[in-house]
Amino acid sequence: MSIERVRNYFETYGIEDRIQEFDVSSATVELAAAALHCAPQRIAKTLSFTANGRVILVVAAGDAKIDNPKYKAQFGAKAKMLSPTEAESLTGHAVGGVCPFAVNEGVSVWLDVSLRRFDTVFPACGSANSAIEVTIPELEKYSGYAGWVDVCKGYEKEGHS
Repeated sequence: MSIERVRNYFETYGIEDRIQEFDVSSATVELAAAALHCAPQRIAKTLSFTANGRVILVVAAGDAKIDNPKYKAQFGAKAKMLSPTEAESLTGHAVGGVCPFAVNEGVSVWLDVSLRRFDTVFPACGSANSAIEVTIPELEKYSGYAGWVDVCKGYEKEGHS
């Protein structure tokens, strides 16, 4: 199970006990926000793509949407989301639980600037009923991110120019 993979990964940092598991689904932004009793925008959704033969994960705020021209400018290809079958085999996590932790080798994780307006966010932990609350520096550390990108639209850029 993918959540066990994430739990084992977090054991190396001593934070596995911070994973929250729910009796209800947290597979979508709305369901996760309801399960966590938080604003939907604080859900750190992980979107999976292929670009020029590479697997790319973009972690974005729950209220952000991919901006195709920005994505193409950043990654040199049109935004093509993975199918559910591709997502599980290529990232190591099934849709609904795709997260930036304990991903397959060769997968690059990018954090979208839409997350920067929050002190903490809630990414999934490899299952459709899990999450962890992390600070932005923790998200950087535990995701092994490749960098920050600005590839989204439709969210409030509070405090940002």
